[in-house]
Amino acid sequence: MQPVRDAGGWRVLAPFQIREYRLLIAAVTLSIFADGMFAVVLALQVIELDNNPVSLSIVMTCFGAAFVAFVLVGGITADRMNQRKIIIGVETVNVVAASTVAALGLLGALQVWHLALAATAMGTAAAFFFPAYSAILPRILPAEQLLAANGVEGVVRPVFQRAVGPAVAGMLIGATFPAVGSVVVAALFATGLVLLIATRPAASTPPQDPDVERAHVLRDLRDGFVFMLRTPWLLWTLLFASMFVLVVLGPIEVLLPFIANDRFDDGARMYGFILAFFGMGSALGALAVSSGRLPRRYLTVMMAMWGLGSIPLVVVGFTSSFALMAVATFVVGVTDGAGMVIWGTLLQRRVPSEMLGRVSSLDFFVSLAFMPVSFAIVGPLSKVVTMQTIFLVAGIAPVILAAIALVAAKMRQDELAHPLR
Repeated sequence: MQPVRDAGGWRVLAPFQIREYRLLIAAVTLSIFADGMFAVVLALQVIELDNNPVSLSIVMTCFGAAFVAFVLVGGITADRMNQRKIIIGVETVNVVAASTVAALGLLGALQVWHLALAATAMGTAAAFFFPAYSAILPRILPAEQLLAANGVEGVVRPVFQRAVGPAVAGMLIGATFPAVGSVVVAALFATGLVLLIATRPAASTPPQDPDVERAHVLRDLRDGFVFMLRTPWLLWTLLFASMFVLVVLGPIEVLLPFIANDRFDDGARMYGFILAFFGMGSALGALAVSSGRLPRRYLTVMMAMWGLGSIPLVVVGFTSSFALMAVATFVVGVTDGAGMVIWGTLLQRRVPSEMLGRVSSLDFFVSLAFMPVSFAIVGPLSKVVTMQTIFLVAGIAPVILAAIALVAAKMRQDELAHPLR
């Protein structure tokens, strides 16, 4: 590992002193940008082919189901294989899937089931990416720079996935058609792949226990589950997240494009801008947390951010004002980004390094277990329940769930017993 120089007051910039991190985060940024564009491309392409929330529910369910089905395998793989190779493989799948959608779109042969297959491929790839990325950071960065690195991703992800990407896609598709957006997405993924190939394996890798190397896959998985069950703050945060995803993610990912299309004259562009406000809020929240020290009451702050921060979703369901909807999504973004930086740092600071890939995959598996369910039910549900009611539940339920998790896991006592400052 390269020597670390003092980054001065800008702690968030410290990881950029290391070459491998610079290349990795540049590639990840391009991939995140492409993801942000593709989310809008996918939604608007479905609306163009079949203006029905049920069709978008099906496509998004394919992504979510593939992700949940393979994320545990992805975590075990991240602990047993070279994380750099895994990430390169993931980006290759993204390039192929996006290029296929772009080609079919330009030829006028694209159908909804093609989008469902592409979503399945990308969902499977994402299941391998997140555990590998989480596990590779401690191998290329010193421990004191992990908060900053998570903060960088906490800024980059919302800015490019929820702000720049959707805004660019919305304007591009509004001026042309969805297939053009797919071409740009494929080009971004391809550029990211080139950067990943230019990286080198981490110079310093923690030694592996021979018994761990020989351990059976099922034993690895069992050890991860046992660690989760014996760690209350981890278990209850994941249980909270699973319920949060069930009530929140489907309405945002499936119904919001139709709300924008119905309530605003230029639906494609407005949808992109609404997501952009969410992204900018997430970036500011992440930057604020990562620029300082981890809060002393880190668990309490994290749960408060996610619980209380969901309340503005109620406004999204009821308003036809773009300004109000933008402010609401901005506030939700601020709290989401701040909470995610704290969470990512907790995993890397309080989980043993040899189990980080498995625990990261369990994080995604448990917290996102209901993601495909949320995607699958919200489209048909919108046919019998008003959008206002769905977003009302999405805004209020997380407050109650966060309070339950705080008490059940005794988080206030835990964070004082395990200071991380």
